[in-house]
Amino acid sequence: MSPTDRPEPTRAQVRRWRRYLADERAEAAVYRDLARRREGEERAILLELAEAERRHEEHWRELLGHHVGHPKRGAVRTRVLGWLARRFGGVFVLALAQRAEARSSYAGDDDATSAMVADEQIHGEVVRSLATRGRSRMSGMFRAGVFGANDGLVSNLALVLGIGATGVSAQTVLFTGLAGLLAGALSMAAGEYVSVRSQRELLEASIPDPRAQEAIPHLDVDANELALVYRARGMSADAAEERAREVLSATGPGRAEDAEPDYEEIGTGVSAAVSSFCFFASGALLPVLPWIFGLSGTAAVVAAAVIVGAALLLTGAVVGVLSGAPPLRRALRQLAIGYGAASVTYVLGLAFGTTVS
Repeated sequence: MSPTDRPEPTRAQVRRWRRYLADERAEAAVYRDLARRREGEERAILLELAEAERRHEEHWRELLGHHVGHPKRGAVRTRVLGWLARRFGGVFVLALAQRAEARSSYAGDDDATSAMVADEQIHGEVVRSLATRGRSRMSGMFRAGVFGANDGLVSNLALVLGIGATGVSAQTVLFTGLAGLLAGALSMAAGEYVSVRSQRELLEASIPDPRAQEAIPHLDVDANELALVYRARGMSADAAEERAREVLSATGPGRAEDAEPDYEEIGTGVSAAVSSFCFFASGALLPVLPWIFGLSGTAAVVAAAVIVGAALLLTGAVVGVLSGAPPLRRALRQLAIGYGAASVTYVLGLAFGTTVS
């Protein structure tokens, strides 16, 4: 149907199409801004996504015709996403873009083509894959950092509330909290170092011996014992025979698939230990702040609970965004777990203090 043959759109349609047009413009700008901070294949992929959004933009422009009017601003969440993309980029923005693509309303709109609906679904998977790359690059340190901060928040809040509820002096609560901070941070750092280092050593033990490559040219081609290696790695007998023949017929030493992995998803023991120490210490410091600034009694308890509650909401929301889950749900779950643990120790401290007195 040509533009002149189309019926005149209703006011509701014009408003909706203008909103779609503004959102497509804004989303294309987000991908272009993200592309400026990337190189190589990731940059090319993001520019392709921007081009796809431009095609969608043309669809709504064509439907609007002379009703297109002055350019409107996109939705608030898309503008915020664009602001973050221009200034930060990174996996955080990609995770937000992934959620934005998942919220597309084209599937329930007859004015959007089936190709556009499919595009939005595929865009979500493309952005998810790009975000996964970023998560892999940061997962080792990020995991240690997030767990360290949350452990510091919850454990030290529980500690100072529990000891404070027994009726001891504010100075005792302060020094107990600082001791808990230092002991917990050192323990977390040591545990992370041993855990990550042990995991890397276990994986490195599975790396093929490079000296075995030197023996390949001297193998009996007819016996083809190299196939046993691939069968031991899980290949079927036929696939192992085929792979062994390919390797034996190759002239260059080593293959790309035999390159030593770098285990960037795991991180290093030192980086995990340092980040765990710093984040635990920063998290554990927050519950102690009221006593550091001279508060005591109920006022200090309430202030500590409020400060830690805000921090738990923030860390829970960040984890939710980066994992692609609803941030509010993760934030509230984090808050409930932290307050639950602290409440138990506070009640026990009250009971112990009553018993002693």
